[in-house]
Amino acid sequence: MGRKENKDCHIHTFANGIRWVHKEVKHTKVAHCGMMVDIGSRDERPEELGIAHFWEHMAFKGTKTKNSAYILNRIDKLGGELNAYTTKEKICFHSSLLSRHFEKAVELLSDITFNSVFPEKEIEKEKQVILEEMSMYEDNPEDAIQDQFDDHIFHGNPLGNNILGTRESVSGFKQEDFYDFINANMSTDRMVFSTVGNLSVVKAERIIKRYFEEIPVKKAFLNRSNNHFKSKKHEIVKKAISQAHVMIGRPAYSLHHPDRLIFFMICNLLGGPAMNARLNLAVREKYGLAYTIDSQYSPYTDTGLFSIYFGTEKKYIDKTTKLVLQELRKLRDLKLNSGQLRSTKEQLKGQLAMSEENNNGFMLMMAKSMLDLGMVESLESIFTRIDNITAEDIQRVASEMFNEEQLNYLIFEPEK
Repeated sequence: MGRKENKDCHIHTFANGIRWVHKEVKHTKVAHCGMMVDIGSRDERPEELGIAHFWEHMAFKGTKTKNSAYILNRIDKLGGELNAYTTKEKICFHSSLLSRHFEKAVELLSDITFNSVFPEKEIEKEKQVILEEMSMYEDNPEDAIQDQFDDHIFHGNPLGNNILGTRESVSGFKQEDFYDFINANMSTDRMVFSTVGNLSVVKAERIIKRYFEEIPVKKAFLNRSNNHFKSKKHEIVKKAISQAHVMIGRPAYSLHHPDRLIFFMICNLLGGPAMNARLNLAVREKYGLAYTIDSQYSPYTDTGLFSIYFGTEKKYIDKTTKLVLQELRKLRDLKLNSGQLRSTKEQLKGQLAMSEENNNGFMLMMAKSMLDLGMVESLESIFTRIDNITAEDIQRVASEMFNEEQLNYLIFEPEK
């Protein structure tokens, strides 16, 4: 079940290690581009909690040649979008705009990535913004339980830390902290610039070279390990909320595990976005016990996280949990028949094909795939690997991952 490269994607590696990946799409007037850096919140030292996310904010606050007002207006006044996000393992700055303005986005993204100056005045203002962002998440129990569940599973490891950091750490950051974090973690061979649009490889390459070819080489050692964490088994947190919120899950397969695609398909069948997901049918449609119930699988470099979330009335926690465990038991004990297997595969393939038609999403996927796997796999290759999955594979992986003795629980319970 080997992977095959996507031949529609052009890949170029500069002498400094920065990689550029491009897909030409002729039926669009919009170009999408993004710089993805293989640095995330798990790379922070204990005194740096939240600095990766803070860097994402500060990238728009000034460079050696541009002030904040210029950066914020540069793309927006052209009708485009400039945005960024931070995850446990990645920081990404990206933009979408009319193809004829493509070079303006490339130049700006290069500048904010490599030439940010982190003005002290802007740092102080942005501290308050991030503290408000923390309050917003804390006020939303559905978001708060997701963040707390990371610590529940990866307790004692940086993967368990909240991406936003803590109020204490964020309040203490100074300009030199950003420079120290970047110098300690940025490596040009772990950076990918990704582009999608109606631009030929020749034209796009001419522009990309102008802003990335002469960037000096930067080297940093990536130190990530999943060896030191201890998951909590069962935790109940009392909160001033009206509805109970429940997370069930466990550590899961890494990005490089041979069973990753099989488990991804199982999670999609169990609690994916489709209305016919098994958890949705068993809990919401049959009994009306939850408005939202889903399952997620997040693979990381060296480990992964599987989780199920639902919100329900306090008196229905036990009943809903039993229904969830019943669905897990079915996947362990009952082998899918040929019709179920075929339907599960077709549903996943259809979802993947539709997601590839989202050019902005595809641009981001290419960058992440290059950083994680060193390639962009073709859709046909993924389909072939899906087709090779057997009912026995699904039952084997479900038996391993859905062992009830290995599951961990976190419950936000109403105080009254």
